[in-house]
Amino acid sequence: MSAACLSSLSRCGVLSFRSPAGQVAVRYAQTAAAPVAESRIKKFQIYRWDPDTPGDKPRMQTYDIDLNTCGPMILDALIKIKNEMDPTLTFRRSCREGICGSCAMNINGGNTLACLNKIDTNTSKPSKIYPLPHMYVVKDLVPDMSNFYAQYKSIEPYLKKKDEANEGKEQYLQTVEDREKLDGLYECILCACCSTSCPSYWWNGDKYLGPAVLMQAYRWMIDSRDEFTEERLAKLQDPFSLYRCHTIMNCTKTCPKGLNPGKAIAEIKKMMATYKEKKVVAV
Repeated sequence: MSAACLSSLSRCGVLSFRSPAGQVAVRYAQTAAAPVAESRIKKFQIYRWDPDTPGDKPRMQTYDIDLNTCGPMILDALIKIKNEMDPTLTFRRSCREGICGSCAMNINGGNTLACLNKIDTNTSKPSKIYPLPHMYVVKDLVPDMSNFYAQYKSIEPYLKKKDEANEGKEQYLQTVEDREKLDGLYECILCACCSTSCPSYWWNGDKYLGPAVLMQAYRWMIDSRDEFTEERLAKLQDPFSLYRCHTIMNCTKTCPKGLNPGKAIAEIKKMMATYKEKKVVAV
C-alpha cells in the first residue's frame, strides 16, 4: 500500500489507513527501549601460580565481573575470565553438569564443583577460589591427582571372579535387593572433594586411602557378583589404609553428590571386625 493511503497514527497505538474497502484500523505493539540494567560488579579472587615462570610465587589475583553479563555458576565466571580477560588462567572443566568431577576446587572455603556452585550475588563480598587443598599444584587451579588415582587403582575397582571360565559368555545377575545395596556408592564421580577435605588424608595422604577410594572399595566388597571380598578386606588390614579415619565427617558434609563416604568407611570397619574373628577361629 502506498504512503498516500496512510491516514493517521494515533498515540494509543492504532494505525489507520484508507483502502478501497474503506477505513481500516490495525493495532500494533508499541516498543520501548529496555532500561539499562545497573552494573553488578563482583570481585573474584583466584589463586595463581605458574611453575614455568621463573621466580613466580603463589598469589591471589582479583578480577572484576559484571554479573549481568555472566552465567549463574562459578564455572561461568571462570570461563568468562579466561575467554575475555586473562587467557593464562588455568583450570579443569568438562561436562558442566556435575558428572565428570573435573572442576573440583575450593570455593569460599569449601570443596565443591565449580559447575554446581552458584555465584554469591552479594557484590560487597569477593568470591575466593583455590585449588583443592593439600594437593600438589600443577598450575593455578589444577591439582596433581596422580596419588589419588594410584590409590584408586590399588583397590582393583572392578568385578573379580574366582572362576573366569565363563567370562564374557554370560551375564552375572543379581537380585533387585542386592542391586539396591550399591545405591549411594556407584554415583561417586571421583572428584576428590571428600578426600581433600579430610584432615586425616592431609596428614597421611601417602598411606591412608581416603574417603573416596574407601567408599569405592566398599562398593565392590558388597557387590553380590564379586567373589574377592575377603581378599579386598585383607589388603586394608594395615594401620593406615583404613584406620586413619577418625569419623570427622568432613567428607560427607562436602560431597557435591550428596553421598556418605563416612558411613561406607564405618561399614568396612564392621566387616573387618567380622573378617578378623573368622580368621582367628580358622587358626
